[in-house]
Amino acid sequence: MINVAVLGYGVVGSGVVEVIKKNCSSISRRAGDDIAVKKILDIRDFDDAPDKELLTKNAEDVFGDESISIVVETIGGARIAYEFTKRALKLGKHVVTSNKELVATHGPELLRLARENGVNYLFEASVGGGIPIIRPLNQCLAANEIHGITGILNGTTNYILTQMKREGKDFSEALKGAQQNGYAEADPTADIEGHDACRKIAILSSIAYNEFVDYNNIYTEGITRITLADMQYAEVMDSAIKLVAMSEKKGDRIFARVSPAIVGKDHPLATVEDVFNAIVVKGDAIGDAMFYGRGAGKLPTASAVVADIIDIVKHIDNSVPNVWNVRETNNMVDINDTETGYFIRLKTRNREEAEKLVNRAFGRVTLVNPPNSGFADELAFITGKDKEKQLKLALESLKGTGSVREVAGVIRVLDE
Repeated sequence: MINVAVLGYGVVGSGVVEVIKKNCSSISRRAGDDIAVKKILDIRDFDDAPDKELLTKNAEDVFGDESISIVVETIGGARIAYEFTKRALKLGKHVVTSNKELVATHGPELLRLARENGVNYLFEASVGGGIPIIRPLNQCLAANEIHGITGILNGTTNYILTQMKREGKDFSEALKGAQQNGYAEADPTADIEGHDACRKIAILSSIAYNEFVDYNNIYTEGITRITLADMQYAEVMDSAIKLVAMSEKKGDRIFARVSPAIVGKDHPLATVEDVFNAIVVKGDAIGDAMFYGRGAGKLPTASAVVADIIDIVKHIDNSVPNVWNVRETNNMVDINDTETGYFIRLKTRNREEAEKLVNRAFGRVTLVNPPNSGFADELAFITGKDKEKQLKLALESLKGTGSVREVAGVIRVLDE
């Protein structure tokens, strides 16, 4: 019998307990041993909880119990969860988590502690919810040199953008709907400003390139400036607008970015809608491999946590955690030194003169037809691919000219 303790009885934690109880026979068969939840640690009261006999507010009931060999951390955040995780690992207890903030912040230290104490620190559920992606990167694609990862990693923002496109809702209306449907938190900042996707691409990149990618060094831009006008132009271009997280290995350095992007309809990410996530991994041997599914939710995320528990039990005496290399110097490429293309909308006073200025500033551009007569004062175009710093300088040169009133929008174009 393998005893498990769950730290945090919120959405994911209660889901983990539910999945283990509901599927106990098949889980035990796959793991090769019986698995049971012995304790649930939470400081809150749950008088009507179906598992109330397992609940405790005393951490010693978990850490002082030598029969508990696996700890599931679903508290969230990087403070108490960090202290509890370190304590469990130092006591020789395996730890499984869904906590992306903790992994993205303290992953190298916690992986090192796991190795030093002969246990595992697994976090499949921290990225993509129920989508299996971390285990494939560590195992199934281990023979590949991973060159890049591109994905839609946040279901909340994908739902909002889908509502704007499909239902014609503006950003604030679509966000309100996401909150009413339980897809967005009361404070949605982490989602809509791109921080959630940033932490996830940092974790995936650290695994793929076997060196720590600090999310604080990743350029991150959210979706709050995307408008219905942008959506209408995307339709004209036979494209979609997505919040795209991406990273690439460039020689001995790494480039990563999170931002809205114009995605052509022939790209596999263009048709990923609502709360679904998708991740495209580019390997030297396999080419492109895509992983798709629900990126969040109680049971999908709990499923990934329990899969990690099963993996630990199956290899209980053979724990050899991967440890990410941490460079002393910054290993990231500055976004200004990377190449991209822009989709730009200008409000003009004189469209003909503005077009001349644009061609002078950017070289040859591709003009985009306005969606309807309501855009008669706009000039919209796609630039060629160039260094970001050059494109920003060119855009800056247009401001304050007599024929350009304002820059109405700037969105990057995703490479094919």
